[in-house]
Amino acid sequence: MADGISIPGVTDKYKTNDLVEALMETERIPLKREQAQLEQYQEQQGAWRDVNQKMSTLRTSVKSLYSFENPFNNKIASSSDEFAITADADRDADYGSFKVDVIQPATADRFLSGNIDKNMRVERGLYTFQIGDKTVSYNWKGGKLTDFVSGLNKRGTNLLKASVIGVSSNERALLIESLKPGLENHLIFKDDAYEFAQQIDMISKTSGEGVKKLDSKPESFTTPTTNDLNPQSNLPPITRSGATSDGDTIKVSPRGGFEIPIPEEAKNAPDGKIEFTITVSDVEDITDEINAGLASPNMTNPGYVEYKGVTVYNEENDSTLTQAALSNPVVPVEDERYVFVKNSDGSEEAVSDDSITKHPDGAMTVVISLPEYPDAVSIIIRNANTGKEIAMSVPETYDGQKATGFAPNHPVATASDAIIKYEGITITRGTNDIDDVVPDVTLHVHEKTEKTATITINPDRESAKNALITFVGQYNQVIAEMNVLTSNKPEIVTELDYLSESEQEKMMQKLGMFQGDFSLTNGKSQFQQIVSNNYNYGYDADITMLNQIGISTNASGRSTGYNASQLRGYLEIDEKKLDSQLETNLDQIKDLFGFDKDGDLIIDSGIGYLLDKQLEGWTKTGGIISTKNSTLKTRIDSSNTKITKLQTQLEKKEAELKSKYSTMESTLNNLESQKSTITDWSSQLNNNKK
Repeated sequence: MADGISIPGVTDKYKTNDLVEALMETERIPLKREQAQLEQYQEQQGAWRDVNQKMSTLRTSVKSLYSFENPFNNKIASSSDEFAITADADRDADYGSFKVDVIQPATADRFLSGNIDKNMRVERGLYTFQIGDKTVSYNWKGGKLTDFVSGLNKRGTNLLKASVIGVSSNERALLIESLKPGLENHLIFKDDAYEFAQQIDMISKTSGEGVKKLDSKPESFTTPTTNDLNPQSNLPPITRSGATSDGDTIKVSPRGGFEIPIPEEAKNAPDGKIEFTITVSDVEDITDEINAGLASPNMTNPGYVEYKGVTVYNEENDSTLTQAALSNPVVPVEDERYVFVKNSDGSEEAVSDDSITKHPDGAMTVVISLPEYPDAVSIIIRNANTGKEIAMSVPETYDGQKATGFAPNHPVATASDAIIKYEGITITRGTNDIDDVVPDVTLHVHEKTEKTATITINPDRESAKNALITFVGQYNQVIAEMNVLTSNKPEIVTELDYLSESEQEKMMQKLGMFQGDFSLTNGKSQFQQIVSNNYNYGYDADITMLNQIGISTNASGRSTGYNASQLRGYLEIDEKKLDSQLETNLDQIKDLFGFDKDGDLIIDSGIGYLLDKQLEGWTKTGGIISTKNSTLKTRIDSSNTKITKLQTQLEKKEAELKSKYSTMESTLNNLESQKSTITDWSSQLNNNKK
């Protein structure tokens, strides 16, 4: 590039770029001022968002302290034998304790195969497994055992599980288990699964043998113990003389009954059952005959007197006594309770309604599941009626597992119901989570109890304490946010020792941002007044202030003089005092946070209620924070408009300056070029003269 040639904006021979930049820097002052203002608006908007977030969190906390689901109504259940049985208590559960014995937990079928080759192939087929009323069908294309198990588990989620167990280096065992406990959820093999289970020595076919009839000879019957639920002085007792049998049918006439022992093999069967049918028919009511006999009183002979050969006979009695006056008339008895189980201690219990199936023709099928009655020794049939006759089939015993058509060869566990005794009453359920025995309490059965367990329902004071601690922490965060925004003292931030280094830096940036903002200072004052006020919610109120339960601005008692940090309004907790008050005054603490002042059954006062209403005014749509942010948004939009306008003006100004100085450079370059030409021409002319 030749000397003296200047390309504007490239060589910048005359420093025009610097001149333009210097001029533009002055022109940019209004833009930078507006950008700084915009950044300030955005920081203020972010600060209000932080206040809103902390206030919303605090509002959620205070609402929970006085709402229907407040923690002061929570209940907790404890067990004296948590290894065997635990419990969960709902909020409506009654305080107190009760006794529970776990006879056995509910279990599920878990069947193990014999030893099988580790390379065994499962043939193609339809493998169906039934558990209760649910079915898992697996259309297997054939392949390795491990792949079969993997595919079966994908289809049997929450119902069935299979596992391959390494027995030796060359042998494996297959475990198939039901995931649903209870006698109604037996694991049943169907289709190709049935043959496969036999092939791997998991089950064996059964032909249904084992069904046995109980001894139905009348002479083998015994009269049941007296347990007349309809006592009448002139009613004949229930006796075995009213029971007859022809070997197939047992008939029990009115006021008849019998007791028949349960065979040991039936009681020892994994799923022992006793089954029979009952048909009830009307017969002539025996009360008419009984009352007819009572209506004619049996008068003794009036006798005579003999004196000195003279005999004087008394007149016959001429009684006008009525039947009612002579004796208590018998009224007909109708009682549908026919079947009872007698326990080894002599107590009786009627079989549950679940054991009886009523048919349209009036007949009933009774199936007594013996695992539900672990102490049963005999069955009692009692016909307390005076006008009905019972005809029943001879009871049969069998093992319910054999009804499936197979028996497990290597059972790890077999299906059974949970059996517990609640306050001495035997209860059977097909699940280990029992929620229909004790109102609003769910029992969780785990193992058999060695001795009677005691379940105790108490207030959940720990959850109430945690809720109060959470409230204090969130309240202090709101007060800290207000203090930082309304004051420029750095110690306000440094004394918040729970903040991380980065959080402290962020707080420092907000320090004094809204200094003099009346809404924040007034809001803080209202919050402090609410938590320090006295709340007299009843004539018997002892706890009326927050500091009485160990929560105040100086709960720790660390200072009796001036303490700047305590004057900032932060709450402290005296944990020992709080624990003591929660132990003795839980209901009053609940009322302290929310109570019905005017008797309309709606909470309208208390610390929680009043704080909630104050916070609502800040956080709701159209509230204080929403209005502040709306104003800031308007300012931000206006500032963005100004910035866009200023940027456009600056771009135009810079283009104009560059154009002018470019023209100037071009002119100067032309003049420089002309000067050079004239100089060259003059030099050449002088040389020619020589």
